[in-house]
Amino acid sequence: MKSFLLSMLVCLLAYGAEAQEAVSNDFVSLFDGKTLNGWTATKENEKSFFVKDGALVCKGGRAHIFYTGKVGNADFKNFELSLKVKTLSASNSGVYFHTAYQKKGWPSAGFEAQVNATHGDPRKTGSLYGIVNIWAPTDAKESFVVRVDEKQEVFIMQPKAPSTDGEWFDYHIIVQDKTITIKVNGMTTVEWTQPKDWSKGERKIGRGTVGFQAHDPTCEVLYKDIKIKMLE
Repeated sequence: MKSFLLSMLVCLLAYGAEAQEAVSNDFVSLFDGKTLNGWTATKENEKSFFVKDGALVCKGGRAHIFYTGKVGNADFKNFELSLKVKTLSASNSGVYFHTAYQKKGWPSAGFEAQVNATHGDPRKTGSLYGIVNIWAPTDAKESFVVRVDEKQEVFIMQPKAPSTDGEWFDYHIIVQDKTITIKVNGMTTVEWTQPKDWSKGERKIGRGTVGFQAHDPTCEVLYKDIKIKMLE
C-alpha cells in the first residue's frame, strides 16, 4: 500500500511538469500515412479504420486496430511512442500499449492511454485509463485534488481535459522498466510506477504491441505521425 501511495504522489506532482525529451532521429515510423499496411483490425467492425489525408481515422462501431508490422517485430518493452491526435466533437478513443491482437472485444492485455476531450466519460486525455485518471466530470458533485477509491484507482481532478476537440495535439507515451509516463503537448499528465504488489491480471507492465480504439459510431478520432523509439 505504501508503494502505491508513493506512486500516486508522483503522479500528482508530475502533472503539469514541462517535458524535457525532444523527438530525435531515433524514432521509426509505424504508419506510412497512405495505407494500413502493418496494421491489423479486429474482426468486429473492421471497417471502422481507414486512411484519409495522411491520417489513420477511427470512426465506426467498437473496434481496435493493432500494429503487426516489422518494426521491433511488433513486440515492444521499453519505448517512447510519439504521435499526433485529433478528436472531433464528443469523441472517445484510446492508445493501447503492451497489448496483443484479439479478434473482438475490449483488449484484455496491456494499458490504455485515454483520448477524450469532451466525451461523456470523465476520464480525459492523458489518463492511464482505470489506473490514474485525469478526472473532469461535467457535473462534479464534489471537489478534490486527488482521490483513491477502494480499488486503488487514482483520480486527479482537473477543470477540463488537456486536449481540445478539433485541434491536433502531441501525445507521448513512455515505458521505462516499471514506470509509465504520459505527456500531452509536452506536459506530463501521468508518471506511474507499477507497485511490487500489483495484481491486475494482464494489465501489467511487460511487453507487446500498440493499437488504437474506435469507441462507438458517434466518435471520430484521427492519428498521424505515429513513431516509436526503442529504449532498450
